[in-house]
Amino acid sequence: MSVLLRTRVTEIGPEVADLAEGGVVILFADGSPPELAEVSVLHKAETAPSDDAPTKGASIAIGGITATITAVGTAAWAKVRDIGHVVINFNGASEAERPGEICADAIDPQALIAELRTGAIIVFAAARR
Repeated sequence: MSVLLRTRVTEIGPEVADLAEGGVVILFADGSPPELAEVSVLHKAETAPSDDAPTKGASIAIGGITATITAVGTAAWAKVRDIGHVVINFNGASEAERPGEICADAIDPQALIAELRTGAIIVFAAARR
């Protein structure tokens, strides 16, 4: 498994659970503006984002749950590298609706909410060949 990004959750915004209920998680690096922090999972990279973006078939793990990436927006990984920001939509879409979005298989929202906590590890890993 080739790790594309390994990051640790530092803070959970007060509105994160509401978004996660709908299958959406917004990541933003520590130091985000306060109005964005309210809806974001703040994080600090332990392994810097790779130059290579994830592709369809790559994986994202949040704590103990893992989903397969189904689509990557054209600007999503550049935003991860530049400001630690990305919208992850667990909707199983084959095409990202927005350029800054990564889509992944649908997962149980309650399981997702349970894993979103301070100290949790988030890992993006390349697809196996």
